[in-house]
Amino acid sequence: MSPEVILLTLSVVAGAYMAWNIGANDCANAMASAVGAKVITIRQALVLATILTFLGATFVGSHVSQTILKGIIDQKAIGDPVRIWLGLLSALFAASLWVCLSTYKNLPVSTTHSIVGAMMGVGLVAGGPGVVHWGQLAYIFSSWILSPILSGMAGFLLFKFIDRTILSRMDTARGAVVTSPFLVAATLFIMTLALFLETPLAQKLGFRGAETLIVPGFVAIAGYFVCFGILKHKLRQGRFTIAEQIFRYLQVMTSCYVSFGTGANDVANAMGPLAGIYYIYSTGLVAEKAPVPITLLAFGGVMICVGICTWGHRVIETMGSKITELTSVRGFTVEFSAATVILIASMLGLPVSTTHAAVGAFVGVGLARGLQGLLDLGTLARIMVYWVITVPVAAVTSVIIYIALLLLFKGTL
Repeated sequence: MSPEVILLTLSVVAGAYMAWNIGANDCANAMASAVGAKVITIRQALVLATILTFLGATFVGSHVSQTILKGIIDQKAIGDPVRIWLGLLSALFAASLWVCLSTYKNLPVSTTHSIVGAMMGVGLVAGGPGVVHWGQLAYIFSSWILSPILSGMAGFLLFKFIDRTILSRMDTARGAVVTSPFLVAATLFIMTLALFLETPLAQKLGFRGAETLIVPGFVAIAGYFVCFGILKHKLRQGRFTIAEQIFRYLQVMTSCYVSFGTGANDVANAMGPLAGIYYIYSTGLVAEKAPVPITLLAFGGVMICVGICTWGHRVIETMGSKITELTSVRGFTVEFSAATVILIASMLGLPVSTTHAAVGAFVGVGLARGLQGLLDLGTLARIMVYWVITVPVAAVTSVIIYIALLLLFKGTL
């Protein structure tokens, strides 16, 4: 077996391992609040996350990977395709190992930050500090602060709004009939807009600019009137007495949306570098962007699903029950706040982490509850420590793996 085939085999294994880790760690972003609020069981959460993540990864995932080196490295300065191949392979293994360790510890980390840190390490050892785009790194690092603060504020304000308009009223059911249709409309608008905003689906349909608002707007208006009609009818018949009922359905909707988005957005963290490696193997050239065929997206989707089914429960348990106590109202607030912040940030071109946004929303809702919503500061401290050391640990690990691969394949490529 030639060295090239051995390296390609290792690359496929690394890509599959990274996708598995994405499923094991990132699925908690979507389903943790629903499980914590006891809206669905952890088994139901894993089934829903598996189906929707696969669909998102396969059919809405990016068919043209983002810049293969994540805009972190000037690959022209490195030049040698073999070094870049080894760098991509090292980054995949390094990021995978760190995310795997974090999942074993039941802690949520950003898979994107893991890849970015690993790429930075590769750049430093392969070409020196001059090949690393430090400005882009600073831009990405800003999401450490940006994501949790924005989603935390959104979660805090939204929960206060729901509490004032529904939960604190004498007649909570009637308050829910008035307010809930607006929340349903907003949820449907956000979910639908995400499908049409700079995705392959939007490109195929030819939607651009203001046109992307047409379908989401129609769906939101329809959802408002349908929800209002159903709730009003139930209230008249005396079959709708608890305001929390409507939020159980809303929370499942938002959890499904975030699962779908996780597959669509995060599959590139594993399959993008693998597509770049295959391009080098096939052509001997380096591409800033490489096509990602649907078969590769489906492969990534399958491995993400395997990760969800095997280890997905670990981080779900931490986020769903160990940060703050949840009900369906609080759980919906967490999911909606995180999803909204992620979408708006994407529209503005701001770097945010899905994981950080989800945790920030948990904290915001916990703070909004006041003394009754005391947070588990020990769990939060552990999570934040892992966030801070993600990039340096991934960078150092990738350097070690890169040097080992260089020595192992020296003179054979």
